[in-house]
Amino acid sequence: MENMSVLFAFAAGLLSFFSPCIFPLLPAYVANLTGSSVKDNRMYVTSKVVMQRSVGFITGFSIVFVLMGASASMIGQLLTDNRAIIEKISGLLIILFGMQMIGFLNIRLLMSEKRLDVSGGNLENKWRPFLMGIAFGAGWTPCVGLALSSILLLAGASQTMYQGMFMLLIYSLGLGIPFLMISIAVTYSISIVKKINAFLPLLNKINGWILLSLGLLLFTGQFQKISAWLAAFTPFSF
Repeated sequence: MENMSVLFAFAAGLLSFFSPCIFPLLPAYVANLTGSSVKDNRMYVTSKVVMQRSVGFITGFSIVFVLMGASASMIGQLLTDNRAIIEKISGLLIILFGMQMIGFLNIRLLMSEKRLDVSGGNLENKWRPFLMGIAFGAGWTPCVGLALSSILLLAGASQTMYQGMFMLLIYSLGLGIPFLMISIAVTYSISIVKKINAFLPLLNKINGWILLSLGLLLFTGQFQKISAWLAAFTPFSF
């Protein structure tokens, strides 16, 4: 797989985590996953429990995202003879998503939301974090939806189904790794969440500019050229 695709996928996942729709709610996610409570500026739950539940949650949404990548890639393969048109249409849509995140546009349809309810049940049920992850993946919030949709469009323009699946796996890692790290951090202090909150609007705009750049590269046909150039400096390929 092109190195640029991997880079954009991971960056999109990373910045999706630091979106205003996800990061400020992290203590609530952790509390819901573990059944813990906040007291004295920290989450009262062991790091071991947080890690186990978070891994289950991350696995759940990663499976959903990877399956989405497989579906997008399969559709792209069916239209392989029109790949140039697909790339231009995908580029235009990604540019639109980027402008929405930056604030140049305000299309309410792009901010629509759907949720799956996984409330109830025993918090000690080992499958509950996994099911919550699936629900999160299937009912993505608007902020995540724009970045995820862009990576899915990129996956649809990939050459094989496995490349599309791998791209969404990288996106999931970009979203899941910081989720796991900061979830453990809030068991010691939730101040880190409060400090980073001040930078979320800036990070959201950075995400928008990344998507805008990706869309322009894809639309103009420069994406493949830059990927080929970068491949000359890497000792491996995907």
